[in-house]
Amino acid sequence: MTAARPEDSHLAREVAESFGSDAERYDRARPSYPEALIDAVLAAAPGTRVLDIGTGTGIVARQFLRRGCSVLGIDPDPRMAARATATGVPVEVATIEAWEPAGRSFDAAVAGMTWHWVDPVPGAAKARDALVDGGVLALFWNVAQAPRELDEGFAEVFGRIIPEFSAYSAGDRAGRGYDAFLDKAADGMRGAGGFGEPEIWRFEWDLDYTRDAWLDHVPTSGLFGRIDPPRQQALLEGIGEVIDRAGGRFTMHWTTAAIAAHTLA
Repeated sequence: MTAARPEDSHLAREVAESFGSDAERYDRARPSYPEALIDAVLAAAPGTRVLDIGTGTGIVARQFLRRGCSVLGIDPDPRMAARATATGVPVEVATIEAWEPAGRSFDAAVAGMTWHWVDPVPGAAKARDALVDGGVLALFWNVAQAPRELDEGFAEVFGRIIPEFSAYSAGDRAGRGYDAFLDKAADGMRGAGGFGEPEIWRFEWDLDYTRDAWLDHVPTSGLFGRIDPPRQQALLEGIGEVIDRAGGRFTMHWTTAAIAAHTLA
């Protein structure tokens, strides 16, 4: 078993549509996004109609709803869509590639931690068709950077228990773990046509975690569901021991990396 290359991630449909197996945990444990990112999207958009692509449980959508935007989410997993709907997010069940705007238009199309599951050229083309002239497509990812002591401990645990996923074991001290996804998204926008040149945004922020809170987060990754239950348990125990040695709590540094482009008239 090997990790999908970034350029092939949109082909891993089984992984892409696996997160709904525990939608409540996903909604509870996944972090949201910095308000500075929401500010940047709204400043770039000509209005407040937002399409949230791969809305999942509605984490991104709710941030825009709290800003007074009208939001429509789309997601291929009905379990995730049901959770989002229960939190007040209107959702249509579809992939962006298959979804039809049906005459509707939006000022911004966004995707948080989901665009790597999208076929980049058809996805960008569909988003372009749903956007008004001058609308913005903004795609973003949260990249975690643990303190060095924890990072090294986590790397040892991952390397020992799931060596075939060694790329996941090391921390991303430069906050650039998703550059391949940004490049893939940019190529998709250029391939679809109708967009101006993409620009990169980065936002730095911190979030405090207890041991239990981080162990609640770990199973929400696509990687976790691809390993057998005994190794899942061993991974959680190993990570928990690393956090215990560090005092049972820590501050995770996050970088939100985004790529955005406007549609052309």
